Amino acid sequence: MSKWMVAAKKADFNKISEKFGISVITARLIRNRDVIGDEAINMYINGGKSFLHDPYKLPDIEKAAEIILKAIDANEKIRVIGDYDVDGVTSSFILKKGLEKAGANVDVRLPHRILDGYGLNDNLVKNAKDDGINVIMTCDNGIAAAEQVQLAKELNMTVVVTDHHEVPYIESDGASNEVLPPADAIVDPKRKDCEYPFKEICGAVVAYKFLEVLFDKMGEHIEGKDAFLNEMIVFAGLATVCDVMPLSDENRIFVKESLKRIKGCNNFGLQSLIRLNGLDSKAISCYHYGFIIGPCLNATGRLSSASTALELLDAVSEDEANELAEKLVELNGERKTLTEKGVVTASEYMATEYHELPKVIVIYLKDSHESVAGIIAGKLKEKYNRPALVITDGENICKGSGRSIDNYDMFAEMSKCRDLFTKFGGHKMAAGFSLEEKNIDILRQRLNDECRLSDNDFEKVEHIDMVMPLKYATMNLVKEFKVLEPFGNANKKPVFAERKVQLISGRIMGKNQNCGKYSILDSEGRSYEMVYFGDMERWTMFLNENFGSETIDKLYEGTLKEKIYINIAYAPDINVFRDRENLQIVMQDFLPYIEKN
Repeated sequence: MSKWMVAAKKADFNKISEKFGISVITARLIRNRDVIGDEAINMYINGGKSFLHDPYKLPDIEKAAEIILKAIDANEKIRVIGDYDVDGVTSSFILKKGLEKAGANVDVRLPHRILDGYGLNDNLVKNAKDDGINVIMTCDNGIAAAEQVQLAKELNMTVVVTDHHEVPYIESDGASNEVLPPADAIVDPKRKDCEYPFKEICGAVVAYKFLEVLFDKMGEHIEGKDAFLNEMIVFAGLATVCDVMPLSDENRIFVKESLKRIKGCNNFGLQSLIRLNGLDSKAISCYHYGFIIGPCLNATGRLSSASTALELLDAVSEDEANELAEKLVELNGERKTLTEKGVVTASEYMATEYHELPKVIVIYLKDSHESVAGIIAGKLKEKYNRPALVITDGENICKGSGRSIDNYDMFAEMSKCRDLFTKFGGHKMAAGFSLEEKNIDILRQRLNDECRLSDNDFEKVEHIDMVMPLKYATMNLVKEFKVLEPFGNANKKPVFAERKVQLISGRIMGKNQNCGKYSILDSEGRSYEMVYFGDMERWTMFLNENFGSETIDKLYEGTLKEKIYINIAYAPDINVFRDRENLQIVMQDFLPYIEKN
């Protein structure tokens, strides 16, 4: 059973309501998202491109632009080296198109997940030298590639690193000392000396910021730069969602602008992907980015070569784009099948290997495909609410991915075990790594021995914005919540709580019987329609345990005479059916109702 935590943050909600023309309820919701002060509230509600932060505050960005400008003037060969996920592909695409627009002699290489592994490696560096490359420019990687950057320098190449991941460090005399690669310029907001006001941007946004500076230095030599940057913001916003960056500060602006502009985006590849997935480009949301478009772009990097996704975005005709998009959609279907098999294997492993759950889950799925390790780790993390690492067999070495919970800094904790890894990188909530099979048990032991999480940290928490009677959840209020969008990480949809909700009747729906629809009454006898899309097995068990299976049978038969009450966490929504709008209560969680004395 979840623990409910109701926000109790203070502010002058009436003043905020009056100043910004919103309800007191919406004012409270904004404060709950830690948006404080008139300037921040105005940015949150009205933020557009003019609110984006000054790119010149990123470390080394001006130096990086000057290096690239010099290379362009000398017609030197520039190679962009990205990564195989959505952020890596889109940041590579942004840099490639921007450098081409600036007149650069540029090409792109993306690492192969299985043959190369994550980011810059020795082979990519040596291949660049063999191809006569003068300048290597990384994106969405490079900050943890000190040895590879050193190799490139020894081969007389210039290296510009653009990244957003945590900077590796070593502990010495009780202090953490950064280990920066020996690159000619290092643009990364996670550097300690960074003055950029918002650190949680993705690799594609760093690439976008770089082009802003590059174009600014080129002045009138760049024609149509504003229109170009407006198109690239679509891809920066897509990467922000798919890399699960917090939708706060300027990230919300990038995503808002992306969603606003995607319907007019002339990119053949993106429009083909939208069309083949049966989506409407005029009604794309963060959900479509994160769960439909993003997985298709990711699938090629998981099961084939990420270069196919880059080719899709760079397609010059509708026919070429359609052919590539069909391939990506097909690969995503294969990825889903592999994921389902991997999740089943992981569940069997957990059932047989663990009599008592460890604080940090580390499992070795020898025969699972390494490309879905991160997805499986995410599923385990969600199910058990514990940090989870899934390790699989690679070509010559084992490879793993980890996903974390809020109270566990995965990058920091795994950094303490860096001696066990041949390659390692990540951030607080996720990590990727390679290691020898003999070190897996040692890693499991050390992570758990060092773990300081308590039982309270493993308890699932439902964060409630406020207790609000259902009668206040009007259609007008739900429509006003549009100012809070886009919803996602760190900017979730509003969730409210209501006590003593009476269940009247219900039915289980869906092809897989995976959702329920109910008629309910509030404590004053008003009727509402409620739906539940969550864990139906858990919901059914809750109902049977609290009211008995016979009573619940009557609930679904429509013959219930008894009065049964529950407390609900809910999100009000508007359901549109045949052009008619109806208020709908979407249950997020539930607890037993206990009568107060």
